[in-house]
Amino acid sequence: MKKVILVLTFVTTIMQAQESKLVPQISVSGEGKVKVVPDQAIITVGVENKGKDATEVKRKNDETVDLVIKTIKKLGIPASDFQTQRVSLYKNFDYETKKEHYVASQTIKIELKDLSKYDAVMVDLLGSGINQIQGVEFKSSKMAQYESDARKKAVLDAKKKAEDYAAVLNQKVGKAIMISDNTQAAFPQPMYRNVMVKEMAMDGENETLAIGEIEIDANVTISFLLD
Repeated sequence: MKKVILVLTFVTTIMQAQESKLVPQISVSGEGKVKVVPDQAIITVGVENKGKDATEVKRKNDETVDLVIKTIKKLGIPASDFQTQRVSLYKNFDYETKKEHYVASQTIKIELKDLSKYDAVMVDLLGSGINQIQGVEFKSSKMAQYESDARKKAVLDAKKKAEDYAAVLNQKVGKAIMISDNTQAAFPQPMYRNVMVKEMAMDGENETLAIGEIEIDANVTISFLLD
């Protein structure tokens, strides 16, 4: 009985080995990059007021925010392109003066789809009462297209690497049997971070924006059969 069991085990092992026979293949990573000049910006501005009375501080802040929103509308920016981000009212203790005061603040994110209007928009917003610029991020109106271009470049890069390796071994690259997208989400870095407006010198005559380029990356890992 033991001999029969051993024979069956041996046969099963052979069959499993045949089924799991290694298929010649090669796995490589590819990278694709596309650099573009941004044509849009996301601007985050803020209004902040301080005082001894919570009700008065909030009222003053609300009045300024109301004026800021009306200014945004006058600039022709659609309602779908601006949004309140954070609203806060809290008590703060000043350890230097040993006194308490209240702080009311509100931030608004604006999607500016015409960068040529940036300076004019900022001047009008300053006039309406904003006293913080919390961030300026750049983007393109054709992000989907450029992301697709970057992915295609990444695949071509992977294929070229596989062909280089295979050529040295006198082999050829066959069809792809697995593709893994390793692209990480991009988070554009803001130009300013929580900058108080009183520290900035801005007027309608100056250029205050250096847009440069944004880089769109894609990364893939592809496994090819080797012929």
